[in-house]
Amino acid sequence: MASTGAATNASPIVSGTTKAPSSSSSSSSSGATLGSSTDQTIAGNFQTFLSLLTTQLQNQNPLSPLDTNQFTQQLVEFAGVEQQLKTNDSLATLVTLQQTTENSQALQYVGKTAVVSGNTTALSSSKATWELNVPSNATLNITIANSKGQTVYSGSYSANAGNNQPFNWNGQNSDGTTSPDGLYTMTATAKDSNGNNVAITTEVGGTVNSVDLSQSPPLLSINGSQYTLSQVKAVGAGAASSSGS
Repeated sequence: MASTGAATNASPIVSGTTKAPSSSSSSSSSGATLGSSTDQTIAGNFQTFLSLLTTQLQNQNPLSPLDTNQFTQQLVEFAGVEQQLKTNDSLATLVTLQQTTENSQALQYVGKTAVVSGNTTALSSSKATWELNVPSNATLNITIANSKGQTVYSGSYSANAGNNQPFNWNGQNSDGTTSPDGLYTMTATAKDSNGNNVAITTEVGGTVNSVDLSQSPPLLSINGSQYTLSQVKAVGAGAASSSGS
C-alpha cells in the first residue's frame, strides 16, 4: 500500500477409584450409605455398588421380595450412573492432555517472531510497523496513541484492497515532535468511494518474550501485550517481516 506521509516512511484429577469401604454385618433396611463427596460415588467404586446390592438382597422382606423388574431397573440405573461418571473422568483427562499440549506448543514460541492479530506495537529506534488488511479500495483514517491513550499522530491515506499492507511510522508526531520509544496503538477506520464504512483489521509483529502458563489458554507476551495462540498468524525465527518503504 502506498502510505507515505510526513509521519511515515510509507489440581490432580480425581480418577474415580477409591478404596472400598469395609463391609459390616449389621445393616439397616435401607442398606449401606454413601458419602457425599464425589470420590465416594457409585461410579468411583463399583465394589460399593455390589455391597449395596448384596445388602439389599440380604435384608429384603421374605414375604415381599424384590420385584424382578425393579431389580433389573436398579441394575441399569447403577450401571448408567457409573458409566456417566467414568465418561466425565475421561473427558477431564482429555481436557488436561489438551492443556498440556497447548502449554508445550506455547513454550516453543519463546524467542521467535510472531505476527498476531492486534493493534499495539513497539516503537524502537524511530520505527514501528503495523500490517493492515483492507477488503476494498478505501480512504483510511489512521490515529496512533501512546501508552497513556494520548493521540500523537493522525493522517488520511488512500489504500487499495489487499492484505498484510505495511504501515510504517517513524515516530514523528502530528505537531512535528518525535515520540520516544515505547508501545503505541493504532486505530484504523475507512470509507469507500460511496461513503460506506470498510472494516479494517490490523496485525502486529514482535518477539515472543514469555508465556503465561497460568492462563487457559496460555498467553504469549509480545511487545508488552498478551495474545492467545489462536491470534497467531505467522511465526518466524528472524525479525518481523513488515518493514516496507
